[in-house]
Amino acid sequence: MNIHQNRYDEIKDLLRKSKMILEQETNDYAYSGEKLGQPNLAKSIEDKIQNDLDYETAEEDEVEGKSPSDKAQAYRISGGIMVLHGKDEHDTDITTDDKIAFQETMDEFVEEVSDLVDFNELNVYPNNVEWSGKVIDYDLEFVFSIGETNGVYINGKMMKVSDDFLDFITKLKQYYDKFKSKWAKVLASRKKTPTND
Repeated sequence: MNIHQNRYDEIKDLLRKSKMILEQETNDYAYSGEKLGQPNLAKSIEDKIQNDLDYETAEEDEVEGKSPSDKAQAYRISGGIMVLHGKDEHDTDITTDDKIAFQETMDEFVEEVSDLVDFNELNVYPNNVEWSGKVIDYDLEFVFSIGETNGVYINGKMMKVSDDFLDFITKLKQYYDKFKSKWAKVLASRKKTPTND
């Protein structure tokens, strides 16, 4: 039982941290896939955790795979925000296929899972994709992740387990499989194959 509780606490803490990152404020939003202003993640996270004594920060050299030179660029696409992360400016360029995949993802979620949802940013990293939101019907937050932290994660308080709720969870899981398939293809297409001249 203790192992399960520890895993639950780890997932809950990860969701809390990812929520803080995803709720960060970005200024200068644009429309139709145009570039958005660079988000100030450090400032917004610092503001949110200023009074949180349980939060531990990692030293710069402890954060695996991240460096100060990593780039991120946010784009607004039909009311949603997609953030591309990479090592250089070229990695953060958006393609038409990226825009279409993101629009389809939001539309399909509304059609297949729930039409009362507030989406957070969809983050595309070189080796994984993370997307989250809040389903208003059930006051439940979800996180979809493919790549390094594969899976569907949910967070909510005092959710009534009913047939409708179980049906919703089934739809959420089924849609995750579709999401994973679509964004794995996007990740594969974004990877560059070196050419030998």
